[in-house]
Amino acid sequence: MIKIGITGGIGSGKSVISELLRLFGIPVFIADDESKQLLDSSMAIRESLTSLFGKDIYFDGFLDRRLLASKIFGNEELLKKVNGIVHPVVRQKFFDWIECEKQVSDYCGIESAILYESHFENTVDCVLMVYAPLELRIRRTVARDKTSSEAVVRRISSQMSDEDKRARADYVILNDDVHSLIAQTNNFLTFLHSFHS
Repeated sequence: MIKIGITGGIGSGKSVISELLRLFGIPVFIADDESKQLLDSSMAIRESLTSLFGKDIYFDGFLDRRLLASKIFGNEELLKKVNGIVHPVVRQKFFDWIECEKQVSDYCGIESAILYESHFENTVDCVLMVYAPLELRIRRTVARDKTSSEAVVRRISSQMSDEDKRARADYVILNDDVHSLIAQTNNFLTFLHSFHS
């Protein structure tokens, strides 16, 4: 099964491209959603986070996300430890998911905002990057999250730059509200067939 990594910065439109791929018959695993779910449901993650931060990190059976955020904010070492706990469990969930999807399609995707940071690029055959101009990404995220442009800029600056992602990707789709996403996705699928033929 050919695995496609789908990435891009905040507000780039990764989810739109994932949805288009689904319409073309390619199932997509949303890593960010799965990791949020696993933070509450995985006993392995729960035990590791509890031993790292104490029992208070979970409240009424659910991770206290604000408390976790306050503990890792600005602390690279703790953030690395948390990622080292969460990412392997998400990766295993992805591989389990692939086993089910093999019956459905010859291709599958994994959407992740931090594909490179979490080293998921090593588990895929091809990386598709969704690129959008910075001003447009800020506008989209402010509208979607009902937040300030300053908060969005802070989030953007905490992640790998789009230019770095673009340079490392195998294929780039431009989501600038001008170029057709359907045509570009179709072109990507043609590229994918030739890339792996």
